[in-house]
Amino acid sequence: MPTRDNALRCLATIKAMIKSVSMVYRRPAQSVSALVLALLLSATAPISAQEHQSENKVTASNTATADVPVLVELFTSEGCSSCPPADIILKKLDDFQPISGAQLIVLSEQVTYWDQLGWKDPNSCVVFTDRQNSYEHALSVEEPYTPQFVIDGSQSVSLEKLQALEDALNKAKGGAKVPLSIGEVKLDPSDPTILRAHIETVINSEKHNADIYVALALNHVESKVLRGENGGKQLVHVAVVQQLTRIGKLSKGKSFAQDVQLKLKQPEELRNLRLVAFVQESGPGKLVGAALWKPAN
Repeated sequence: MPTRDNALRCLATIKAMIKSVSMVYRRPAQSVSALVLALLLSATAPISAQEHQSENKVTASNTATADVPVLVELFTSEGCSSCPPADIILKKLDDFQPISGAQLIVLSEQVTYWDQLGWKDPNSCVVFTDRQNSYEHALSVEEPYTPQFVIDGSQSVSLEKLQALEDALNKAKGGAKVPLSIGEVKLDPSDPTILRAHIETVINSEKHNADIYVALALNHVESKVLRGENGGKQLVHVAVVQQLTRIGKLSKGKSFAQDVQLKLKQPEELRNLRLVAFVQESGPGKLVGAALWKPAN
């Protein structure tokens, strides 16, 4: 159960994060964005009723809310010394949801081009490297870099520009989204490496067709980095994508409903899994809709 001591430790972590960002980019700590200040406030906020729930209770939670879903993708690597502060920011966005009116749905996508420089990221995948490359072309970014935030498939933000991150999140919540739901999520009783779910949308009123994806991610990953730029560090990640699958197309004027089956790399407890479904214009392009399922604490 969270305590005041936990909150104070969280506060210290965020302060260290701000110091790290300032040192990396030689910018004064007081110049970091209001977003981080909001995270500081949320770190010391009173314990919510949800946080008082038993840690051993796992119930299905399709986190549909009245807030507008905003997809936050972080391209990162354990081999990159600039990435740990961004990993912390992603976790705080997920934990504290500091943007009023938005449901921030986060994904951590580990790329592969750092793997030959002293440390192979155990969660890196060429699929994420290719996805980032596609974004760079679509968003007119000169070359891939880490850490990189991509907001709703249409805005690229670097860690150096935290105010731009806050602005991008606020801008994204202003866009209309197609309602999307995730239901009937469960592990196959006969094979715990099979996850089953049901994905459904309402009628697509947008002017364009769009692709439907599901991302299967681990809620929490800890890694002891032995070599490379982060050698000796214990890193913590949230929403670490294990697979990203295109499951179909949402045509304009049509709805979509489908049962999906996903194969896990190894057996996992349901409590450490989350499923993100999202609809995105081809390119990859603008986000059309998104939904998150994860077990409630």
